[in-house]
Amino acid sequence: MTTTSDSVTTLAALDIGTNSFHLVVARLLDSGFEIVTREKETVRLGHGGGDMKELSADAMDRGISSLLRMQRIATSHGAKVRAVATSAVREADNADVFLTRARREAKVDVEVISGLEESRLIHLGVLQAVPAFDQRLILVDIGGGSTEVLVGERGETLAARSFKLGAVRLTDRFFPGGTISKESVRDCRSYARSILATFEREVEDFGFDVAIASSGTAETIARMIHAARDDTPLHTFNRFEFTVNELQAVIDPLLKKKTSDDRRSTPGLDPGRADIIVAGTLVLESVADIFGIKRFVYSEAALREGVLLDTIARLQGGALHHLRDVSRRSIRGLAERCDDDLTHSAHVAALALQLFDSTEPQHGLPTDAREYLEAGALLANVGLVISHSKHHLHSYYVIRNSELTGLTDAEIEIIAQIARYHRKSAPKASHAEFGRLSPEDQRLVKTLAGILRVAIGLDRSHDGRVRSVMAQMRNDRLVIEAVAKRGKEISLELYTANDRSDLLEEVLGKRVGIVAAPLPTA
Repeated sequence: MTTTSDSVTTLAALDIGTNSFHLVVARLLDSGFEIVTREKETVRLGHGGGDMKELSADAMDRGISSLLRMQRIATSHGAKVRAVATSAVREADNADVFLTRARREAKVDVEVISGLEESRLIHLGVLQAVPAFDQRLILVDIGGGSTEVLVGERGETLAARSFKLGAVRLTDRFFPGGTISKESVRDCRSYARSILATFEREVEDFGFDVAIASSGTAETIARMIHAARDDTPLHTFNRFEFTVNELQAVIDPLLKKKTSDDRRSTPGLDPGRADIIVAGTLVLESVADIFGIKRFVYSEAALREGVLLDTIARLQGGALHHLRDVSRRSIRGLAERCDDDLTHSAHVAALALQLFDSTEPQHGLPTDAREYLEAGALLANVGLVISHSKHHLHSYYVIRNSELTGLTDAEIEIIAQIARYHRKSAPKASHAEFGRLSPEDQRLVKTLAGILRVAIGLDRSHDGRVRSVMAQMRNDRLVIEAVAKRGKEISLELYTANDRSDLLEEVLGKRVGIVAAPLPTA
């Protein structure tokens, strides 16, 4: 792609994998990108138990048909496509036939990337979804044709290896047709571990703080584990955590189902993966065993998001956008898109954090609650993009259905509920979403919403005339002192904040009064 940054506002990244094709279309922002749409198709481009030396005619036909559909989707959004192909294409002796057809028939120029470049791009993508920039991580991405393992820190690759251990490849080699036996499972395990062991010393030398798993096999495992834990649906599985014991608890019953048909009804399993899931789970089991991993974090982002970031860097020049605080940038980006008075929301957030800090002895909430409060304050008014009437309800909907990277499903729910209860009725157990929260999270939401209501009242005029606040106990009463900007009248702010303090009084079990701070003596 040769377009300059001045003419590009929307990009599309296309991951041409062995098992599936993944498209993501994104709009460029000052702080990164906003996902517009995603598309996935199971194509099964590559096959073979050893080297995938040839793309079959049928597979190429399926691939070109998928590329045509993906290109139409990208074009409908005005997006230029950058497409990368992985193991199935890079190993095929007749890859040039597919690449020529892609260019002529689908108008898509496909880059064939190496396994190490694939690892680097996956690493970039994962850091968009999991806030692990300052941690040393081990990343595992199990694809259809290969498995990439990388050790990295602060966006840099310390060590990486691409193994020919994909779920499709191993299924063709050990479980043709998706049928398994004790002997074939034993042989597959032994083979995977022997291949992975060649990287064991390097991983051991570098060490790691967190293990991240990405792509289809990892997502499927996360869904099966969640189904075994709970039947409550999740909006996102990003940052879903599971232990090796939970992984084993998924593998054991799978191995009792000898055929793909037997496995299709497994809770959480996409029936289209019933044939290749055993091979995929055995690879992840082997990774955990060889590298001493006890717990995994699932990343929703992977190669396609890394391709987007890399493309943005090529277009704009210079370094990639900073990857340290992905969730904060994601929240800020949503606020900028949907809130036409962001200055007010940012000031309210600052006042709310001051209240949180000065009432810590009373509420006793954990430190991460402070971040939820800031996010809820910044996003409280995003529902105005739909309608002013009942905009607190719309804010919940907008937050819940936006792609907020770097946050778990549970964290997004808490933030959405804080925003939802910033005005009007207080949280009630009869409210369906609130009623589904644990007692601890219900108290968290009520407390933070109570603080936020007072902070919003203190900026009733939307001009920042209350400069700062400080709370302290006087006898059995919590007194919040509001410091006015020089020459500003804050009687309306004091009245509104006091009028909205009932929820905070309820959760703290204290009478609350908001007063003007004494003027400094000359």
